[in-house]
Amino acid sequence: LEKARSAQGPLAGIPFAVKDNIDVAGLPTTCACPDFAYTPERSATVVERLEGAGAILIGKTNLDQFATGLVGTRSPYGIPTSVFNPDDISGGSSSGSAVAVAAGLVSFALGTDTAGSGRVPAAFNNIVGLKPTKGLISARGVVPACRTQDTVSIFALTVADAARVMASAAAFDAEDAYARKAPRPFAVEAPPTNLRIGVPAAGLEFFGDDQAEGLYRASVARLEQAGAHIVEIDFNPFREAARLLYQGPWVAERLAAIRAFAERRPEALHEVVGAIIQGAAKISAVEAFEGFYRLAELTREAEAQWRTMDMMLLPTTPTTYRISEVLADPIRLNSDLGIYTNFVNLMDLAALAVPAGFRISGLPFGVTLIGRAFDDGRLAAIGDALHRALHDQNLGATITRLETTPPVATSPAAGRIAVAVVGAHLSGQPLNVQLQERSARLLRT
Repeated sequence: LEKARSAQGPLAGIPFAVKDNIDVAGLPTTCACPDFAYTPERSATVVERLEGAGAILIGKTNLDQFATGLVGTRSPYGIPTSVFNPDDISGGSSSGSAVAVAAGLVSFALGTDTAGSGRVPAAFNNIVGLKPTKGLISARGVVPACRTQDTVSIFALTVADAARVMASAAAFDAEDAYARKAPRPFAVEAPPTNLRIGVPAAGLEFFGDDQAEGLYRASVARLEQAGAHIVEIDFNPFREAARLLYQGPWVAERLAAIRAFAERRPEALHEVVGAIIQGAAKISAVEAFEGFYRLAELTREAEAQWRTMDMMLLPTTPTTYRISEVLADPIRLNSDLGIYTNFVNLMDLAALAVPAGFRISGLPFGVTLIGRAFDDGRLAAIGDALHRALHDQNLGATITRLETTPPVATSPAAGRIAVAVVGAHLSGQPLNVQLQERSARLLRT
């Protein structure tokens, strides 16, 4: 409390937690593997930046071991469960971070996201998961899963909260070999006029979860009612790229991240995680290059689809599972959960997962907006609007109502000027037509 009272900065006094593959000076980093644990002398760059902005670190959170999994069941420290039903999975690998936010224990939490670990747990716990463009948030001080594909992600109850954190967290870091300089500082940007939202023309899979399909269709309808143009796209390049993540060189990259430890202490690995990582040793250099080539081809094919859309809207996951189901069939069910998330980092895209309603069972469903690299600000604007289109919604599993929280503060897009309007130029007033003639667009009231 003393530290919170004296904190200064844009995040002054706001409590947060970090996934336990992210270094915090003086606290053990375990990656959910006790024998791997070490205590760093320096915090990860992103933690340094957030504490520098005034945020107060509360603690670290559980995860699927070595950030390998979308289910949240692969940890020796116990299984974090859904905040809505203890029999259901919380999602992974950033399970503890999502649960901490959804339960109201912290205002935001850091996760990591390689295959969907910053989005799947958001969907399963009725919160927001911001998966930024690769390299915008430093990964220095983060134990890698797939170093070329890893991103630090942000969990929050609202898009506005996630955007505030992103504004403090994002910065180029010369100490991170994979950091990238953004073309502009992060800010929530007004989307383009005549916004085009891509949805798969065919091939959507929900594995029998009809309620999930209905909630997804309802999200598409809400965007259309808000004025977006819905464009049907060929989803095949994205689907095939998603399969590459666990069938190609990127599995070998997981082994590269912890090879010395895995060879020295194979018995210390979780049974499922060990099978995945050690199986990667069989991947040859030839197979790796074949994977690189195929991804480049699929990314080029996907460009044709991006020319027809500004953003894509997908289910975050096709369905959800009970813990007992995942324990009985850990590989296949985990794979099923990643069909709409695994391709995003491989294809260098940005994503934002937002809540999209509840099933009759009381379990939440979520959707994800996906954009090109560095479109993070536009995704935040549309994601906030889509989230707020839900009525009578609580945030996470708290009693806080969505409508009682402030929306994102939108900055004008490049080449546009924000203007405050009063009097006869207001919407519905006689001089408002003068603004419309100049292509003015109402951002907020």
